[in-house]
Amino acid sequence: MPSIRIGSFITAIFAVSLISHYFFYYSFTRFFRITDAPRRHFLMGVFIFLSVSFIIATFVAHSYENAFTRAFYFGTGFWLGLLVNLMMACLAGWLATWATRLAGHSPNTVIIGSMVFGMALLYSVYGIWNASNPRVTNVNISIRNLPDGWEGRTIVQLSDVHLGHVYKTDFLKKVVDKVNSLHPDMVVITGDLFDGMDGKLSEMVGPLDDLQAPDGVYFITGNHETYLGVDEAFAALGKTKVTILNDEVRDIGGLQLVGISYPKRGQNIDLYKTITSLKGFVKGKPTILLYHAPLHIDEARRAGVNLQLSGHTHKGQIFPVVFITDMVYKQYAYGLHKIGDYSIYTTDGVGTWGPPMRTGNSPEIVDIHLSKAHE
Repeated sequence: MPSIRIGSFITAIFAVSLISHYFFYYSFTRFFRITDAPRRHFLMGVFIFLSVSFIIATFVAHSYENAFTRAFYFGTGFWLGLLVNLMMACLAGWLATWATRLAGHSPNTVIIGSMVFGMALLYSVYGIWNASNPRVTNVNISIRNLPDGWEGRTIVQLSDVHLGHVYKTDFLKKVVDKVNSLHPDMVVITGDLFDGMDGKLSEMVGPLDDLQAPDGVYFITGNHETYLGVDEAFAALGKTKVTILNDEVRDIGGLQLVGISYPKRGQNIDLYKTITSLKGFVKGKPTILLYHAPLHIDEARRAGVNLQLSGHTHKGQIFPVVFITDMVYKQYAYGLHKIGDYSIYTTDGVGTWGPPMRTGNSPEIVDIHLSKAHE
């Protein structure tokens, strides 16, 4: 069954890609009045290749690590993001064309096409810059029965860094420097540290040893670690000072930190049973849960979790994909939400997957300030 679902998903993505590329081909040739058969056939061939290029690049990059595969993966990822913006540009171009005709004028489609496609390209370039410059988001969290020793202290959350062919050591160094400037007491990494690609993982994670957090640095897996291979991820992090929480509980100054690994493909998880059956777990003790996706909210609440820290959604990453993540994860797609004694914060993450750009939002490092809730 899992293989059938994966095959269906890839088929659906391929179909959407083909339709999108054909729409762009149709619009491009008409805006720029390309009518001769040789050029049209050439463009059709180019767009057919581009429609499958990212899928090909993903498989190639997963198996090989070299300058060519990195460039191929980056280029096809950029095209994927640019295509989304080009779709919006095509719609804007056709609306401008029809509006001009309704006004009784003959539209200059070459000028219209040049303007809308040029803006799409500039918007995409901005998206690359935006994705490379994570900001700090300050969040205040109150927890019932918070130990006195944790009053006013801070936890920094990192998620979805996606180290791999696009984001490498230099990017992680920049993130680590920003984290250290916040002087956190603890750092938690809530999954998808890796992009699911093979490579020199141990070299990439070296900057994590420079994190300065007196109460430790903790990591849980996300879905991309399962694509990469959990053992490979653990082996790379095992050479750093990062503490891996693989369905484990740690008591840190009276605060209970629970780390639950992301389920592997085809597996289901009962989060309530998983948490309450963990060795050392004490229900009713102030508890922070690290779980990659903003799911199983009711189960976490029943288990007595006070704060759940998640990521995974990227808040859509690229406009207008944000509307899809909102439909899937509803109010938990991003930000802070509180239900009684339970709170959840879903971050949009630090890195990107696929298109190396962010146009729907900005990447973030989350600086969480803890306080005791008033009875």
